Amino acid sequence: MEATVNKQAAINGYQAFGAMDPEGAMKDISDSIEWIVGGDNALTGTYRGKDEVGGFWMKLLERGFRTTPKEFIAEGDKVAVVCDVELGGETAESVNLLSYDSDGKLIRFETFGGEAMIDRAYPR
Repeated sequence: MEATVNKQAAINGYQAFGAMDPEGAMKDISDSIEWIVGGDNALTGTYRGKDEVGGFWMKLLERGFRTTPKEFIAEGDKVAVVCDVELGGETAESVNLLSYDSDGKLIRFETFGGEAMIDRAYPR
């Protein structure tokens, strides 16, 4: 898919997630998604498939997680999203790297930044 199509899919996904619309947020996600969570906490690891990702989202939302995208940068099959994130009364900036397949489905999601905040909110 073109970078502009992937960028719009990312924008749509973030809007749906922010509106608590899980169906809309999952619309452009591949059934074989890999969602990578860094840091050293109870959520660290790779979530595979929509069911595991949905379960991960629920754990985040239980503690009031919010993400506010500030910028979407698209090139080829990648979209980088600069975000402000809130969790447990703390805020941080992060960059999410989204990779799309040739059908325009999100196949990989990885976050850089904010790991220390998640480590504190979800200790091992």
